[in-house]
Amino acid sequence: MTHRKLSGRLVAATHNRGKLRELVELLAPYRIEVVGAEALGLPEPVETSDSFAGNSELKALAATRAARLPALADDSGLCVEALGGAPGIYSARWANHAKDFPGAMRRVEEELAGAGAPQPWRAHFVSALALAWPDDHLEVFEGRVDGRLVFPPRGDKGFGYDPIFVPDGHRRSFGEMSSQEKHGIPADGSAGLSHRARAFQKLAKACLS
Repeated sequence: MTHRKLSGRLVAATHNRGKLRELVELLAPYRIEVVGAEALGLPEPVETSDSFAGNSELKALAATRAARLPALADDSGLCVEALGGAPGIYSARWANHAKDFPGAMRRVEEELAGAGAPQPWRAHFVSALALAWPDDHLEVFEGRVDGRLVFPPRGDKGFGYDPIFVPDGHRRSFGEMSSQEKHGIPADGSAGLSHRARAFQKLAKACLS
């Protein structure tokens, strides 16, 4: 597949301000001007796919067609092994329309307790980044980070399920890490820590370098 190079301006196809902030920070070194879907008044499409990649494609294509600009979308979530991969693609829905992630994290804890799952509670985050152009050219890149869950939630940084997820090889949760620690990409080109950073590294190599 021939990758298409990205430059200039793009739409970040998300209404999640934490996710928008991370995408802006990841794109900053490449001098890409980023405008959020909310700022353009774009609606949030209904996520009907059964995969992270499918939902990110759906969101990116909806945004690029509406704005007539390249669009970058992320679909990501927490997959808990003892819960059969839940909440997975339904991670945001567990927080409902009020974006109640403290409530969603309580639900994860309650479901684990109800299942009698022994510790450590293994889990992983997945991110699928879809980059789309107005002519429907589309490229998708995925990243994953493995770790374990901790309760009660720790830290007030990040967003979503970050406070309960401790990546392998670390003692602190994503909620206790700075944005640079979480998704910064090392100068030596080694893998970034977060799932989104790892997906973005693949995208950058293909479409930004």
